[in-house]
Amino acid sequence: MTTNSAPAKIHVCSLALIQEVVAQQKPSHVVSLLGPGTQFPVVDHITPVRHHKVELDDIRQHMDGYVTPGERHIIDLIDFLKSWDLSKDLAVHCWAGISRSSATALIAACIHNPDTQEEVIAKAIADASPTAYPNTLIVEIADKILNRDGRMHKAAEKICADPQRMINIRTIDKAKPFSIGGKF
Repeated sequence: MTTNSAPAKIHVCSLALIQEVVAQQKPSHVVSLLGPGTQFPVVDHITPVRHHKVELDDIRQHMDGYVTPGERHIIDLIDFLKSWDLSKDLAVHCWAGISRSSATALIAACIHNPDTQEEVIAKAIADASPTAYPNTLIVEIADKILNRDGRMHKAAEKICADPQRMINIRTIDKAKPFSIGGKF
């Protein structure tokens, strides 16, 4: 039996654009990564069991007074991402659609493409968005949990090492949405 459905995608955007992205792309699952005190959106047509909310700050090392990404955050995130079966798209957002969300897109793609080199997935993210700048602490923790031997972290660091990205990020308030394939 042949199916005409398009392959599932991972869509990355800011909080300001999540409703628009969901309306256009019709994902089955949504991940929201927002700082403490930020109200999580109620996303149209997404049941609570398919909307994973992660409350943490966008920091890459421990800082007093901030919620540092930790192992429990990432274990729960990975468990949720494993529940996404790629029958429909996944949408991921953070405040600006730059760091926490692009890190999560990398993690999701690595989970669902265990035989694909992490650098290939990271390159797809870098090519899809000039402002993707994955939170390397989030990726580093996921890398350890998923036993990727530092390859995910190295791939994320390679994206962030591009000096043009920092220039791009400093000239915008929020990133334009971008998408990568769910399967490589």
